[in-house]
Amino acid sequence: MMKKNAIKAISLLWIGSLSGAGFAFLTQVLLARGLGSASFGIFFSALSTITLLAPLAGFGISQFWLKAFGAEGWAAVRWIKPSIKFVAVSTIILMLIIIFGAGTFSHDSESQHILMVLSFYILGQLSVELVSSKLQLEERYTKLALWQLLPHLLRFIIVLVATTVYIEYISVEVYALFYAAVAIVFFIFALPELSAMKNGVLKLKGHAHNSLGGDRTNPTALTAASESWPFGMAAFSYLIYFQSNIVLLKYMSGNQEAGIYSVAFTIMTAVYLLPSVIYQRFLTPKIHRWANHEPEKFYQVYRTGNWAMLVLGAAAMITIYISADWAVPLFFGEQYRASAGILKILSLSAPIIFVASSAGATLVTQQHMKIKVKYMMSVALINLVLNLLLIPKLHTTGAAIATVISNAILLAFYMYGAKKFVFQSAKARS
Repeated sequence: MMKKNAIKAISLLWIGSLSGAGFAFLTQVLLARGLGSASFGIFFSALSTITLLAPLAGFGISQFWLKAFGAEGWAAVRWIKPSIKFVAVSTIILMLIIIFGAGTFSHDSESQHILMVLSFYILGQLSVELVSSKLQLEERYTKLALWQLLPHLLRFIIVLVATTVYIEYISVEVYALFYAAVAIVFFIFALPELSAMKNGVLKLKGHAHNSLGGDRTNPTALTAASESWPFGMAAFSYLIYFQSNIVLLKYMSGNQEAGIYSVAFTIMTAVYLLPSVIYQRFLTPKIHRWANHEPEKFYQVYRTGNWAMLVLGAAAMITIYISADWAVPLFFGEQYRASAGILKILSLSAPIIFVASSAGATLVTQQHMKIKVKYMMSVALINLVLNLLLIPKLHTTGAAIATVISNAILLAFYMYGAKKFVFQSAKARS
């Protein structure tokens, strides 16, 4: 029965996330076709910049909630109010920095306006992450699947109507307004859920109501920030090596090169959805519980997960490599045919990222998160150096090579860290 429930939950989340990724993918297809490679490069690089900075709002609070409740049970309710205070302050500061920074560092007025408008996209991203953590803790997987799906669906519907009916009258700046409007809508939808959580209204699963652990003191917003920063830094570091090459391509090789790379990046993002659903949306709250209370089960899930992810990642790599040459022009148009070669290079990362999702999940538990952050920051720095060396010479190909190398180094770090710090240290304690 437990296995059936787990398969049902994963399937539900997978379908919801796959549908969301499908709508996100189709939205990017419509934008790429409607804007052309240069304008699409401007829009996507601006969106990548905002996405890159988004983890600084709240700085890992949503992931910290999963850890806190996994370790403390109902006692972790004490973290909610100070966490939300910290989220509010950090979000306002970040948005102001982006708005004022856009006017200072952007090369042209169009990019400035798009960055300023898309700063409101952060509200949507933050709202989705915070409410998703609440729904994960409550194991409300149907609502979680819908919550993950609906922003992508709404953006798709708006862009579909715009590109079908009004394409001659809509500029790239208007598409940025669409994205900002959807973000504000979901920010408003999130407020009742977060308000209930702030008032202690939570249907926490996996813990008896009297299962209290950890400290009983009332933390402050600064205390919440001190606990959550490793999660925020991990997300920020990941996005640096995952998305910064799009931004660097825009400024080092031009908008068209950024647009060509963005198509391949969009496809790989959809592929990485599977391990993301399994580990980030379904297993993370359980992994925190197992790490604290069922270490043998925790280790078994890790071993099984590594092999399963290797097989699935290899299958994804082969499928992408075989179909890239005809699939890219079919979906995005002939002007993006060059993206197929980039996609083939990036496909080499599929088994690497899949296994890294399994190994990296062990390092978010207990006190190991700071180790993971060190690994991610190191890889982010390596990736930046590789991009600065390779993009001027090889352009989009150089960015793709830098990504694959960085992913391989990250996997090596994760495997080493899981073996030495998570499981060997656990055996030593036992």
